[in-house]
Amino acid sequence: MANLAAMVKQLRAERDQVQGQLVKLNAALQAFVGVYTGSTKRKSKRKKSTAPRKKIGATPRARLAKGRKTNSKMRKTKAPKTTTPKAKAQKS
Repeated sequence: MANLAAMVKQLRAERDQVQGQLVKLNAALQAFVGVYTGSTKRKSKRKKSTAPRKKIGATPRARLAKGRKTNSKMRKTKAPKTTTPKAKAQKS
């Protein structure tokens, strides 16, 4: 029994020692967190000058204009007339 009591006493002493170390580690961690979280600044977005913005905007406009141009050519061409079977029957 004496041996068991000595083991319990030793374990409690080690627990107290580890608990003290944890308190110190938590304090150090809080110090680092306070220093590093407060100083982070978000970078502002870079703004483009007008020349690159115009160039970027011109690309889709040119693509749309090209599509309109080909569509207008298709509309101008007339489809060949087709005769219906009903019309052929009336001619005979």
